[in-house]
Amino acid sequence: MIKPEELLKFIKDRRTIRCFKDEMIPEEEIEMILEAGQWAPSASNRQAWKFIVIKNKEMIEELSKIAIYGKFVREAPVAIAIVGEVHENPNWYIQDTTLASMNMMLEAWSLGIGTCWLGSMDREKAKQIIGIEKDNFLLTILPFGYLRRDEPKPPPRKDLDEITEYIK
Repeated sequence: MIKPEELLKFIKDRRTIRCFKDEMIPEEEIEMILEAGQWAPSASNRQAWKFIVIKNKEMIEELSKIAIYGKFVREAPVAIAIVGEVHENPNWYIQDTTLASMNMMLEAWSLGIGTCWLGSMDREKAKQIIGIEKDNFLLTILPFGYLRRDEPKPPPRKDLDEITEYIK
């Protein structure tokens, strides 16, 4: 079991990365990232997700063009589309896929691999580019790559007492 203070430090040290080296990630590390997603909690253990690994540079370039704030995606050697299978769990696929994506982001960081949540994009166009079934939900596309620059400094956070309320 990991020590709680080590886990908290690891979570605090994780950063969003938008600059990647032009270096492919080994298959065993991609597999570890996928496995971290596979082991995320899901409602009723439905695991209503699919992970689509994209290594095709032309497709990654095309996806970067439809990402409003994600032009940096084109630098990533690998991207993973996180897809919710709506029919498998119609009420909880968004929560399930979000948990899976965070697990993947944390596992990537433990391997020295950066990523950034991509939220602003034309999801329907991205689904067409990737070939995702119309009825499924594209939560995000996570670009993955080794850090090209030094790790960024931590962003400011609100004080815990500003965001916490206790009910006794």
